[in-house]
Amino acid sequence: MVTTITLKELRPDLPEVINKIDARLDRYIVTKRGKPIAVMLSPDDFEGLLETIEILSDKEAVKRIKQAKQEIKEGKTVSLEGLRSRIEKLNV
Repeated sequence: MVTTITLKELRPDLPEVINKIDARLDRYIVTKRGKPIAVMLSPDDFEGLLETIEILSDKEAVKRIKQAKQEIKEGKTVSLEGLRSRIEKLNV
């Protein structure tokens, strides 16, 4: 959830905002005089965003993701039991 909060509102509510970011992965856009000046989010959320940007900037990775989505649509999937069987064969 993304919430917009003014800097004036944030100051007294900072501990509560931090708890919401930590517990619920809430995101905040902090404004000053009506203009966004900062974004607040958890470190895990931030790392996830950076990882997503990295993946999406890799053309080969994006190509593989699109291919996998198409294969799923076509029903080209493997059951969990089938996957376990394949892994067992590799471990022999």
